[in-house]
Amino acid sequence: MSLYLDYIAEIKTRKEELGLAPLPIDGAELLSEIIAQIKDSENEYRADSLNFFIYNTLPGTTSAASAKSAFLKEIILGESVVAEITPTFAFELLSHMKGGSSISVLLDLALSDDASVAAQAAAVLKTQVFLYDADTSRIEAAYKAGNAIAKELLESYAEAEFFTKLPNVAEKIEVVTYIAGEGDISTDLLSPGHQAHSRADRELHGQCMITPEAQDEIKALQAKHPEAKVMLIAEKGTMGVGSSRMSGVNNVALWAGKQASPYVPFINIAPVVAGTNGISPIFLTTVDVTGGIGLDLKNWIKQVDIDGNTITDANGDAVLEEAYSVATGTVLTIDTVTKKLLNGDKELADISSAFTPQKMEFMKAGGSYAVTFGKKLQTFAAETLGVATTPVYAASKEISHEGQGLTAVEKIFNNNAVGVASKTALHAGSDVRVRVNIVGSQDTTGPMTCQELEAMAASTISPLVDGAYQSGCHTASVWDSKAKANIPKLMSFMNKFGLITARDPKGVYPAMTDVIHKVLNDITVDDRAIIIGGDSHTRMSKGVAFGADSGTVAIALATGESAMPIPESVKVTFKGHMQGHMDFRDVVHATQAQMLKQFGGENVFQGRIIEVHIGTLLADQAFTFTDWSAEMKAKASICISEDETLIESLELAKSRIQIMINKGMENEAKTLAGLIALADKRIAGIKSGDTPALSPDENAKYYAEVVIDLDVIDQPMVADPDVNNEDASKRYTHDVIRPVSYYADKSVDLGFVGSCMVHKGDMQIVAQMLRNLEKQNGSVSFKAPLVIAPPTYNIVDELKAEGDWEILQKYSGFEFDDANPKGAARTKYENIMYLERPGCNLCMGNQEKAEPGDTVIATSTRLFQGRVVADTAEKKGESLLGSTPLVVLSTVLGRFPSIEEYKAAVEGIDLTRFTPPTHAMTTSTAVPIKMV
Repeated sequence: MSLYLDYIAEIKTRKEELGLAPLPIDGAELLSEIIAQIKDSENEYRADSLNFFIYNTLPGTTSAASAKSAFLKEIILGESVVAEITPTFAFELLSHMKGGSSISVLLDLALSDDASVAAQAAAVLKTQVFLYDADTSRIEAAYKAGNAIAKELLESYAEAEFFTKLPNVAEKIEVVTYIAGEGDISTDLLSPGHQAHSRADRELHGQCMITPEAQDEIKALQAKHPEAKVMLIAEKGTMGVGSSRMSGVNNVALWAGKQASPYVPFINIAPVVAGTNGISPIFLTTVDVTGGIGLDLKNWIKQVDIDGNTITDANGDAVLEEAYSVATGTVLTIDTVTKKLLNGDKELADISSAFTPQKMEFMKAGGSYAVTFGKKLQTFAAETLGVATTPVYAASKEISHEGQGLTAVEKIFNNNAVGVASKTALHAGSDVRVRVNIVGSQDTTGPMTCQELEAMAASTISPLVDGAYQSGCHTASVWDSKAKANIPKLMSFMNKFGLITARDPKGVYPAMTDVIHKVLNDITVDDRAIIIGGDSHTRMSKGVAFGADSGTVAIALATGESAMPIPESVKVTFKGHMQGHMDFRDVVHATQAQMLKQFGGENVFQGRIIEVHIGTLLADQAFTFTDWSAEMKAKASICISEDETLIESLELAKSRIQIMINKGMENEAKTLAGLIALADKRIAGIKSGDTPALSPDENAKYYAEVVIDLDVIDQPMVADPDVNNEDASKRYTHDVIRPVSYYADKSVDLGFVGSCMVHKGDMQIVAQMLRNLEKQNGSVSFKAPLVIAPPTYNIVDELKAEGDWEILQKYSGFEFDDANPKGAARTKYENIMYLERPGCNLCMGNQEKAEPGDTVIATSTRLFQGRVVADTAEKKGESLLGSTPLVVLSTVLGRFPSIEEYKAAVEGIDLTRFTPPTHAMTTSTAVPIKMV
């Protein structure tokens, strides 16, 4: 049977079983059959083939785009005649293909001897921005050879006509409100993790946004208010917490945005989202990618007494009052000129933060990518012509305060800044382009990153990137049909693109499903690096790392750059001493609780950098803090380390990179060997004193300074989603930290030790606890299941070599087998210990889950509703977060322990200890800043 008939059969199945439209075409083989049928005027499938060719073929660097571009070129040159596709229409179709083969075809035509065709091709090229070095080199060569069209193109690009001739953003945008939920809205509501397998199939994935009932309500609002855009709102909360998740924005745009091109299916842009407390920073970046609007409504405000003090309730939470209503169905107006939100003539809120010059450019251009590539293309053209760049785009915001020192993040941004005009160091609030050193692509968002790379016509990784990794951790638990369909294709694409991949498309080395953040933490070999990763927990303890959407990951891979404001910082230091029975995870949780208490309930971490002065804690262990900063809604976190500690962390990173080389993961570009060389150079700089470990200046300016008192932390601390809080807006906020005594005798249904929040020391703690309990009781039994998922294989190998794996095996009722991985997710648990394959496991919730309604105590990072455990009709599932020793003991007892039981169980065990630095970790005089 032909590929076309297979496609028709697939279309029928999709329609009958799923109610979906045909899957967009990305393969040249299928499109070649379709083209042949178009050329055959008598073919029975010709009409449908025309429709598929025009409206259902993916652009960019897909092989189908190459076949489409070649056929359109034939039509333009008169080599093929298709009544329905005139040469003029063929040029229009090429103009919507964005880049790659379409640009190559347009350049062939523009630089040809046929003056008429060349002029039409040039007119289209003047609207395009996704040109790469191969394309611009052709134009430059033709210009130098005296080609008039090439000169005309360069002159147009130098004036950025591809941007200036676009329509301006509408002065008034009417919206109709839709409250998507009360309290913080996680991206899991917009794009559930358990539906991750379908993200690349945009129409299919769109069916999972919120609920079918909500989708019907949105459609009803659109029917009632056809001139208004539906604005999704987080009432009394923040929109898009926890993850950047491009698929979440894609889904919102699919239901409430507009189609990007009439010739590209299910690619929608320009959604409008809002929250009482605005938009989560990493999610807002994703909104910018689509040229959307993200509003900070401030429609609920804190009540204050006559002295101006915040009024709190019995739980110590601020009492709120409604400043204005955004109830579902309210019609409002966004005035993009005055930057106000209006209800009729009444001004409700100042929304100027959503309409900065840079954000207005994203909206005008249809997304941030077009602006990034446009600036690059304009600079190229001006330099080639030898003229000054015409000011078209908003000037980079460069803020410098004389006499003010630099925070750690300000130093990193200054060190990596690109195209900065200022001769002085830049401070927070500056908006700059920076070089990206390390990039990570995650396996459930990776297929979307591939799509983004294809759409922007990128074919290989930027040489500016020091190292990039494609993970396999989010799909490590179950090697099912969905994983088998998606992951091999992902690994093959990324391997060819130039990334180090967890799975080898050639089958030379075994699958290494190590948690992405752990690998990125190891391959980051400079404390001044900038890291971009396709997951909210891309929070390295060396350098500064930003969790990002799949598109921002793609642009970092393609260009080696990213653009963002320099964030403000909050300085965190410690005093006192850790008590012997406390684990560092308890310090992490207490940091959040003490911060909120110090600042009257205000989360000063939100949207900012947490600069934690951690001193002597190795990068592996410090990562527990930086990783948790995503739950604090921080933009990122930076660890300030002692010189000797940083050197030790870099030596450990080198050894783990060498393990990757030994396993056969090195690529042709010798990326991993290059990282070891960079680590050696960094170590040499520290030892010589030329470039000591990163530290802020003593006169740096912070938004706030938080001091954590270790002396008062005397119980294991538990992070609680508060699922039964009567106020729905206070559920799943990640802000409820309580001591273990609060949960006295509360039953536990399942325990989980794993995810990126644990390190080798945690696995050793499990082994030590089992030995302790065995010594005390003769043997160990579990009254609740305990799932153990080590973060990396090298940890497993080291535990085996050192003897700790043996005690884990002794008490396990299940041990992973890479030669025979699970083919289906577990639905029921026995009261045994499960030794699972390295990877995310329960933390991700897209493969394995707890039984519905369970109370889970875990070391992981997620408190989202339904993520780790779903609800039942009778009981809400609870995912409580705690330290490794607390999890282990709770599963042995089948309930939370008393503090006396806990102290007895951990006596003599080497927990993750932390000693604060004894001196201020600052630089007395400003370190000279080298700008790239």
